[in-house]
Amino acid sequence: MSIFSNYREHYRDTIQLGIPIMMGQLGIIIVNFADNIMVGHHSTQELAAASFVNNFFNLAFICGMGFSYGLTPIIGGLVANKQYNNAGEMLKNSLFINFLFGLLLSFGMLLLLLRIDLLNQPEELMPYIIPYYILQLFSIIFTMLFNAFKQFSDGTTDTITPMWIMLGANVLNIIGNYILIYGNFGAPELGLMGAGISTLFSRIATLLVFWYLFVSKDKYKNYYTGFKQGKIFNKLNIRKLIHLGLPVGLQMGVETASFSLSVVMMGWLGYIALAGHQIACVITTLGFMVYYGIAAAVAIRISRYRGIGNWTEIRKAGYAGLHIITAIALLVICIIFVTRNYIGYLFTTEEEVISIVSLLCISLMLYQLGDGLQILFANALRGLSDVKYMAWAACFCHFGLALPIGYFCGFTLEWGALGIWCGYPVSLTTLGILLWRRFHFILNRSPQNNSPQKATTGN
Repeated sequence: MSIFSNYREHYRDTIQLGIPIMMGQLGIIIVNFADNIMVGHHSTQELAAASFVNNFFNLAFICGMGFSYGLTPIIGGLVANKQYNNAGEMLKNSLFINFLFGLLLSFGMLLLLLRIDLLNQPEELMPYIIPYYILQLFSIIFTMLFNAFKQFSDGTTDTITPMWIMLGANVLNIIGNYILIYGNFGAPELGLMGAGISTLFSRIATLLVFWYLFVSKDKYKNYYTGFKQGKIFNKLNIRKLIHLGLPVGLQMGVETASFSLSVVMMGWLGYIALAGHQIACVITTLGFMVYYGIAAAVAIRISRYRGIGNWTEIRKAGYAGLHIITAIALLVICIIFVTRNYIGYLFTTEEEVISIVSLLCISLMLYQLGDGLQILFANALRGLSDVKYMAWAACFCHFGLALPIGYFCGFTLEWGALGIWCGYPVSLTTLGILLWRRFHFILNRSPQNNSPQKATTGN
């Protein structure tokens, strides 16, 4: 009990900072739930098409989100040293580089659309896939620009503003879904395409609202001065953003890519397996986003302690986050276990799809602790600006473990959909252990590695 009492203040501060991030991310999950429930009850084929498109665009969006994460530790360090003008200029540079990266992602996704026939997906899904894909393509730039504002705000420890903006946009998206998917209030019944239109407009709204708040609210006044006066292309700042952002984008991108390639394998099993995969992905994202809320708060706090050189508090902040995420992971496992046979009914009434979801929940439960571990220590390393190792570790675990194991179990052993998901407990747990060891290694090399507190905080 005495050990945990050393973390009491860190538990409080991490949870207070992380809850708004968590709520904003949970808002995204609620929208994903709403999208899939509404689309699934409109048509199972549309749900399968949404699974295919969303999983590939999740690769682009999460890779882009990871790239934007490079801004947070930089802003945290600048704010800790009261360099507000420099922080404003850094935001300007981040918007510029995020815009260019968004163009690059859009071009890559366009090339995939032009050769989408090579992925051998069911022909009956193509009339749904293509228009929905195009709508998602248009939203990448707006999402990337919003990411810059969000990571800037998180770096200043203002996590509440992004939360309310995201929650408001999510409400707008759900209302738009209700109107456009089913054709309510005199609108045309557009099905999956209606969900795509609603999502696009909500993403545009988040950017416009954040820009308005940034230029008009007093709390951003000091930063806005630096934003106006700063160069749009500060070579040193751009280099820092790319140096930190690219490895994080790669690390998050390869994880999403492994799920996206699993979608292709699921498509080989038919649209029933594809629909079950989509529902399972929505469920697992629930745990991911909750872990991310706590882990992002840990990254923010570590970046501020690093800015003032307090390594003792860095250690405490990291391990307090580990305690919190472990408790959350155990709760998520219990929830999945209790609801595994019923949760599929929220999305569809087809018994085959529900049966697949129940099977995939076995894998979901097995990798929750590993997923929480790798998310936490990836963010802790991001707060320390140590990001290259995590990128290589992620490539090894996701491409060297998750996909080969999934293919072997799914097709060689003929375990089907469950087999494709068998690689994730191994890969995510291995990645979590590797990143924890890296964090521990950096702490042991720190100037305060022999401090008296180490004996009580290094567990």
